[in-house]
Amino acid sequence: MAQTVFIDGGAGTTGLEIAERLGNRSEFELMILDDTQRKDPQARRDALNAADFAILCLPDDAAREAVAMIDNDTTRVIDASSAHRVASGWTYGFPELVGHQAVANAMRVSNPGCYPTGFLALIAPLVREGLLPEDWPYTINAVSGYSGGGKAMIAQFEADQDIAFRTYGLSLDHKHLPEMQRHAGLTHAPIFAPSVIPAMRGMLVEVPLPLEAMRAAATPDALRESLKTFYAGSPIVQMGATPENGALLLRRSFDASDRVELHVFADKSGSQARLVALLDNLGKGASGAAVQSLNIMAGVEETKGLRL
Repeated sequence: MAQTVFIDGGAGTTGLEIAERLGNRSEFELMILDDTQRKDPQARRDALNAADFAILCLPDDAAREAVAMIDNDTTRVIDASSAHRVASGWTYGFPELVGHQAVANAMRVSNPGCYPTGFLALIAPLVREGLLPEDWPYTINAVSGYSGGGKAMIAQFEADQDIAFRTYGLSLDHKHLPEMQRHAGLTHAPIFAPSVIPAMRGMLVEVPLPLEAMRAAATPDALRESLKTFYAGSPIVQMGATPENGALLLRRSFDASDRVELHVFADKSGSQARLVALLDNLGKGASGAAVQSLNIMAGVEETKGLRL
């Protein structure tokens, strides 16, 4: 018997891509509300309580309200907002880091943010293994396609073709910081410099490391081998090949993907390194991660329906 899934906020980019990944899946039956019902609190409440799984693709406050509408102990929730990523009682939906069994057993799963996915994939295992210090003031330089900013940013970039680059988070209090610090096990919140480029999708997250100035930091080769070993069994997070021309490209035609590609670059002396994650902000950075968690929670093949 198919398990029912209700996507609350299914008309947005993330919700639409989740529905697309679940299309023609015999394991799941999507519960669909028409345009009128989607705005009816009672219709939403009924759907949230009737579903085996509720996937929330909503702003933070609306996601909290949706959770409060659930008055049973059977509906399992995956929240794609940032409302519950460091909340008590929620499992962080990054199975490669928290363990597949933790996600499989969870009633409440918070979907990681897109930028944190790249950062944590690189840093969390290395800090955990003691190869990088937890008390270093890390910096993150990252660029993303404009789809990560939701409908308003999509409209802005598509209406103004003259935009070449948009940097933001200039108040240094980006909402992703708590989850990056918490789930990487860091003493200090990193300095986060996010930017947006005129491409629909795709993301590059970089963490520069002055290794010779860092206490007890491992060599670039040791960092690379540790990441390779840590993700050896993952079909989703993998080490990328060294580019022949010494450059990584984000193309406007970035193909939809649910994979994450990791790199460790270094100078000849090994005194400096650049850790880089390349991913799709709408894939493992959003919709793909939600479907991966759903698969694990439902007891079906982890990668089914994913774009690998």
